Amino acid sequence: MKLQLTKPICFFDLETTGTNISKDRIVEIAIVKVHPDGKEETKAWRVNPTVPIPEIVSEIHGIYQKDIEDKPTFKELAPEVYSFIKGCDLAGYNSNRFDIPLLAEEMLRSGVDFDLKNNVAVDVQTIFHKKEQRTLVAAYKFYCDGDLTNAHAAEADTKATYEVLKAQLDRYQDLPKDMKTLSEYTSQRRTVDFAGFIVYDKDNNEVFGFGKNKGRLVTDVLKAEPGYYNWIQNADFPLYTKKVLTAIKLRDLQIGG
Repeated sequence: MKLQLTKPICFFDLETTGTNISKDRIVEIAIVKVHPDGKEETKAWRVNPTVPIPEIVSEIHGIYQKDIEDKPTFKELAPEVYSFIKGCDLAGYNSNRFDIPLLAEEMLRSGVDFDLKNNVAVDVQTIFHKKEQRTLVAAYKFYCDGDLTNAHAAEADTKATYEVLKAQLDRYQDLPKDMKTLSEYTSQRRTVDFAGFIVYDKDNNEVFGFGKNKGRLVTDVLKAEPGYYNWIQNADFPLYTKKVLTAIKLRDLQIGG
């Protein structure tokens, strides 16, 4: 089934040095950009993460230190990557929980003010888990009747994710066809930041999504515990979370002032 698009959507996948959004780095990124007219563009980059790739991680995705030593850093690639995805919706496999937050971190480290305020994100894994409860390799076999023999290569995973979504839309007639509604369907909770440390409650208010202040209004916590803001800013939280928290604090000061 052809996707119903009002703007381009970029399917993307990252291979990284690990799974810590704040600390780990990209070693490979692949993007398939699908336009409303069906035209597709594919780009892929190997990236020097500037930190060692653990051997155990290299054994999973097949990218070793020697493979990226002469590659550009993400900071060098960021303008090109951002230019390619700017103004597009995003889609991936487990992308809401991992790929998008980590991509945002890399963009912010590189001085690119990355956000999704005017775009949506579709997580193909969430559709799969809601409907079938499997992995990407199994999803590709189930929906596309194919063997994903080169899984954990970013470009292969990206193209497989795109094919799986199209097959899901064909199989499940009740799935929404437009990207905004599909994004809402694949969002397990409505996050303010990408990592879910700050989320929206049922009344569309920003509340903390973790720790001792979970469920409390961010503005209330910042007023009652001024040091909580400084603690988050100085602790090992994602840069985008810190950026969002600062924006809420400044907005509240402007309203109050």
